[in-house]
Amino acid sequence: MAIPLLQIDAFTQQPYRGNPAAVCLLTEPLPDTQLQAIAAEMNLSETAFLLTDQTAWQLRWFTPACEVDLCGHATLAAAQALQEWGRAQRGQMLRFHTRSGLLQAKLSDRGIELDFPLQPPQGLETALDLAAGIGAPVVTSRTSELGYWLLELASVEQVRTLQPDQAAITQWPCQAVVVTAAAQAGDDCDFVSRFFAPRFGIPEDPVTGSAHCLLAPYWQAKLGRDRLQARQLSARGGELEVEVVGDRVFLRGYAVTVLRGELQ
Repeated sequence: MAIPLLQIDAFTQQPYRGNPAAVCLLTEPLPDTQLQAIAAEMNLSETAFLLTDQTAWQLRWFTPACEVDLCGHATLAAAQALQEWGRAQRGQMLRFHTRSGLLQAKLSDRGIELDFPLQPPQGLETALDLAAGIGAPVVTSRTSELGYWLLELASVEQVRTLQPDQAAITQWPCQAVVVTAAAQAGDDCDFVSRFFAPRFGIPEDPVTGSAHCLLAPYWQAKLGRDRLQARQLSARGGELEVEVVGDRVFLRGYAVTVLRGELQ
């Protein structure tokens, strides 16, 4: 069985930047072991699998090592892929059934808008030396229901030049670490971040939509605005707009297709 496949760079308007995701269009369910094997073969931070159920799409995300509960960039890529395959049109609202419930994506002239669940920041109490593991002093620390630890640093430059101890982070009782700082005067964004998830087999993720479900309410409270511009300072880099509306976060960004093919 041949499986249509696209590789798409998400949260960017330039090829070979943003966060790459593979998107596979299935005509029938496949065993989890085969889905995981395909994701390992793709060797990207996420591979998305789409299967129609007539009224919506079943959507699952796999890293090279495991299935995850929530992924923003691969959902953005899935919406872009459905448009390229002629399964969706601009202006259409797409519905995805996922491990995180119903998610929606809207195709527009301003890119793709994702409707995701808010992850309210929660207090983090730990005796661990966070600064030693991250490699910089931590101003504030928070956590979320997804098990992401949010660590605010004092400056954009600290976030940009950070070289965390990946072995130490792997031992921390969290799913991933989000490092962030407020943007500087004159920057074309409101805050910056980086994302480290060695437990998922991802030392550093280029641009992470799910992290912004936590970053958006965190910076909303600190900056006093519902709509914010975000930049992730990985080597590839990426940009997105976030907006907090009630218990939802809208993530807006662009995507670029860089590869078309099929799996045998």
